[in-house]
Amino acid sequence: MSTVTLTPRPRLTDRLATLPVVVIGAGPVGLAAAAHLADRGIEFIVVEAASGPAAAVQQWGHVRLFSAWREVIDPVARRLLQEAGWDGPVNENRAPSGQELVDEYLRPLGALPVIARHVRYDTRVTAVSREGMDRTRSAGRDTTPFVIRVGAGRESEQILARAVLDASGTYNSPNPLLSAGWSPAEDTAMTDRVTHALPDVLGRDRERFAGRHAVVVGAGHSAANTLIALVQLQRDEPGTRISWLIRNATAVRVSSSAEDELLSRAQLGARVDRYVASGKVEKVDSFEIDDVEATAGGVRLRGRRQGEPASLDADVVVNATGFRPDLAPLREIRTDLDAIVEAPRLLAPLIDPNVHSCGTVEPHGFRELTHPEHGFFIVGMKSYGRAPTFLLATGYEQVRSVAAWLAGDLASASRVELTLPATGVCSTDAGGCC
Repeated sequence: MSTVTLTPRPRLTDRLATLPVVVIGAGPVGLAAAAHLADRGIEFIVVEAASGPAAAVQQWGHVRLFSAWREVIDPVARRLLQEAGWDGPVNENRAPSGQELVDEYLRPLGALPVIARHVRYDTRVTAVSREGMDRTRSAGRDTTPFVIRVGAGRESEQILARAVLDASGTYNSPNPLLSAGWSPAEDTAMTDRVTHALPDVLGRDRERFAGRHAVVVGAGHSAANTLIALVQLQRDEPGTRISWLIRNATAVRVSSSAEDELLSRAQLGARVDRYVASGKVEKVDSFEIDDVEATAGGVRLRGRRQGEPASLDADVVVNATGFRPDLAPLREIRTDLDAIVEAPRLLAPLIDPNVHSCGTVEPHGFRELTHPEHGFFIVGMKSYGRAPTFLLATGYEQVRSVAAWLAGDLASASRVELTLPATGVCSTDAGGCC
């Protein structure tokens, strides 16, 4: 087992002191990191694969968040925006949609001069390492700059950094449909029949679902949102049939809970409960998917139900089975990840769904996010690995603490400055939420 060393403050050589901190990803947590670094006067670069901020959020922009505006705006980002004349949301108690979050908060934040001049869009990170070192080299490692390769082939280039914050998220790395964790053998042949989580059922993806049999696979809130949208579509398109496939006997985390302080999330579960009880949604529980096959008219899910062979045919399948981190670019970085959830080892016990029955996670910072690679941190949704129920406020607290540590302010880095709402929501193996 590797050993984590909690260094009181970064050890900067003269060369390292001239280099920026590189933030990977310009989503909500990546831009919050930029705000905190800018506020502390730390030079930084944000690299983002998409052509604008929060590209993943925009993919599910039609979905409303569980949290109100007051809970999804980073405090330092808010102050910087207000100093620039930003008025903010009219009703702080209302939960925004993903697109509203982007248009009314993240775009203005990314456009602030203290941030915008440091952001490089259309810049995909393909690898992170130490300059001239693979992960086996130890001598002088902590004082050697990070090297970040962006682009590919002849178009690639390298960026040197004193520290790296990976806030690239997990939305583009969904868990495969098969219960064994594998991708279907015919995965590439079914891109038109198996969709990503949170499709825009009532908008751009309507024709794909109207009057057809849709099977939603997954026991989390992404699945619940899609089921609710499909029921709404069913009212206009009576031929629409909805099946909900889960691999356990119950979907505890989606089911309503009186203890959930995030009211809209509790209501989400209650609505799904009612739709199942009324027959609008057919729940198929205890189904283990062993393979997915293309058929003449759609797709067939083959597997086992309560130990017996079973199959289910559909026109279209929604893969809402959760997400996992893409660790390929970090192959030469010395990470210390939990073997089960692929989160930082010190954070994993706080979020492991096999141990914790509810989604409440203690606020945490640089200590829980530390790896053997001095100056490297995974933050935001990616820091949760395969575990569910990530809140934006948690990510904001992470980057506040890490930025303080990078500035040498250990007292602030170690102090908890966040109180989370009690979730009262049980966890299974589904994706995250905001």
